[in-house]
Amino acid sequence: MMNQFRTYIFTIIISLLLGGCSVGKFIPEGQYLLDEVHISSDNSEIKSSEMYSYVRQKPNSKWFSLVKLPMYIYCASGKDSTKWINRFLHRIGDAPRIYDPSVAEETRLQILGAVQNKGYLSAQVSLEERKKKNKLDAYYKVSSGKPYMISSVNYNVEDYVIRGLLMNDSVKSGLKEGMRFNVNMLEEERNKIAQYLLNRGYYRFNKDYITFQADTVRGTYKIDLTMNISLSSNRGESTGSLHRQYEIRSVNYILDGDNAYAANESSTVDTIQYDGINILYDDKLFLRPGVIASHNRIVPGKLYSNRDVMSTYSSLSRLGILKYSNIRFVEHLDNDSAYLDAYVSLSKNKNKTLSFQVEGTNSAGDLGAAASVTYTHRNLFKGSETFNIKVRGAYEAVTGLEGYSNNNYTEYGVETSLEFPEFMFPFLKSDFKKSVNAKSQVSAKYNWQIRPEFERTLASAAWSYRWNSRRRASHRLDVLDINYIYMPYRSKTFIEYLNYMDEINPLLRYSYEDLFIVRLGYTYTYNSAGVSTQQTAKKSSYSIRFNIEESGNLIYGFSKLIHGKPSDGESFRMGNISFAQYVKTDFDYAKNIMIDDRNAVVFHIGTGIAIPYGNSKSLPFEKLYFSGGANSVRGWSVRSLGPGGYRGASGSLDYVNHTGDIKLDMNVEYRTHLFWKLNAAAFIDAGNVWTLKNRYSDSTGQFAFNRFYKEIAVSYGLGIRFDLDFLILRFDGGMKAVNPMGSGIERFPLIVPDFSRDFAFHFAVGYPF
Repeated sequence: MMNQFRTYIFTIIISLLLGGCSVGKFIPEGQYLLDEVHISSDNSEIKSSEMYSYVRQKPNSKWFSLVKLPMYIYCASGKDSTKWINRFLHRIGDAPRIYDPSVAEETRLQILGAVQNKGYLSAQVSLEERKKKNKLDAYYKVSSGKPYMISSVNYNVEDYVIRGLLMNDSVKSGLKEGMRFNVNMLEEERNKIAQYLLNRGYYRFNKDYITFQADTVRGTYKIDLTMNISLSSNRGESTGSLHRQYEIRSVNYILDGDNAYAANESSTVDTIQYDGINILYDDKLFLRPGVIASHNRIVPGKLYSNRDVMSTYSSLSRLGILKYSNIRFVEHLDNDSAYLDAYVSLSKNKNKTLSFQVEGTNSAGDLGAAASVTYTHRNLFKGSETFNIKVRGAYEAVTGLEGYSNNNYTEYGVETSLEFPEFMFPFLKSDFKKSVNAKSQVSAKYNWQIRPEFERTLASAAWSYRWNSRRRASHRLDVLDINYIYMPYRSKTFIEYLNYMDEINPLLRYSYEDLFIVRLGYTYTYNSAGVSTQQTAKKSSYSIRFNIEESGNLIYGFSKLIHGKPSDGESFRMGNISFAQYVKTDFDYAKNIMIDDRNAVVFHIGTGIAIPYGNSKSLPFEKLYFSGGANSVRGWSVRSLGPGGYRGASGSLDYVNHTGDIKLDMNVEYRTHLFWKLNAAAFIDAGNVWTLKNRYSDSTGQFAFNRFYKEIAVSYGLGIRFDLDFLILRFDGGMKAVNPMGSGIERFPLIVPDFSRDFAFHFAVGYPF
């Protein structure tokens, strides 16, 4: 069996190397493999990349846009479908695309229609087939001709009420005399008018009531355009009279039930009236009436508005206690008046969950394990408040420590948070809270680290807000974030190490002292595609992230007002404990360019600078930048690169020295879909960190304009990604190319690579940017 398996593998490899020979057996006699599709245009406004989306039959996909490896994998199989290896190769491969002339003609007509929709009504599209042996290239050539222009715009609106609304100055028409005729623009105008009327009471209106009549003027390239809004749709539907405007008569929320409550008058459900809405429930009221009312946007007495319906759905979706919500309307006609009763069904989710998590850890080669248990309550005070408490423990076997009998690292932690589905702040009006889809959170955390060298505890408390201003933009405001770092124990050996490092890095000791950090910050994130790094983008997009935070200014001003001068002549203290004072800002930009539906190129740049001042000589260790790792320069392991050309000092805690006050990350990544849920990437990374002050005995690591570009590290590598739709599992292998920490030939490992010296492996969740 093993020999047979090896034979299969050998056969596959040979078939891939001789792919052209193996493809022919899958091409029927007299037919051709569609090798390439080319589209050209004589008009720069008609882009070939846009027209390619109308191609009905596309060639076999290429890995990294270079080689049709999926097709060769398929063709490495035999035709006997009873053999498992053939079925497997067929499943993971891509069958050769045999050229179909009828589909090619359909493509030609699709492209022609798309060009004519842009206003080039006299356009022509030709198809040329170029054959070479058993392969064929299809060439589509677009001759656009002269565009047609709109000479006049007229309106024929049968409903005089709607005519009055549309003639109002508040409705800005996108159709103007003198503009180019464009069918896509007409469709946008239909959608805009339909939405405008749907938000003004016209519950039954849709774009099928809107049609356009385009009359060409003989012998010219001009069109007289008429918009018709009739009382009957193009599907034969007719209002029989003027279109009705509907008013909301009642709003009924049904908790853990269905709309049968409304129809069954004999039902014994309980009803509560609150703020103009009716709340119906069968057993217990699992949400407070005030919470329901605060998330309702459908108001009795107002005209029906589709915008209010969508806003209600969006607001209710932020309530974690709800499994789903459904809104339906029942019509009531009374002579010339039309009313709607709204029924909103709310289905309850599980309000209590308990989860366990076990994970492996790897810190600079030291292996360990961690376990945690999390309890979640999604409706703590019957307002869909989400309460979390997590208890975590970790163990790691620390290696490379000299002078210690116990080389174990343990960590214990507990963290808790309480999240409210609204903007919790005094004196805010309810209208403002409804206009902002916000979440408020308070949290607390305690962490205890026990190492052979020291013990370190971290206690923190935070108060923050998160909200969305637009569908693709999000904000986070940290109003108050208090951190207290306490060092109850430092070993004699560790103190001696700090004394030794005072000559090399006098600021290192600052990272291992008791410290208060009282900060506030703001983060803005925008993604044009509305996706996160946990999702694979389907179209070209870009993302921006900006963060700024400051710490200690309020306490510094208060301390200076009380004491006048620092007690030790160097820094002010709070409760005899130093506090940090700094400002820090970061900026990230990523651009995703889709080459086709299987290949993309992504560019990323990330910069940041943190400046300690006043009460601080250096940043707290937790706020320092580091380079290397799965989301930075992947030829280095985490916290092993920089600052600048710093090569490292002897001692087990040298990862502390590989930090800086300035960071720069630049990345380019080519992403391609392989098969099934597997994606691959080829990447080049560059970057480093630097210090603002001269941290070491020489100037190594300090940022300087005349040499920082010489200290930019470069790496390259390949990665495999498992796209599970809701999660991306990533495995990246990076090789050093330019090493600013090396000297001589070691500075350019690209020339003489050493796998054991220059390779770094990374496992991570989500894309790096």
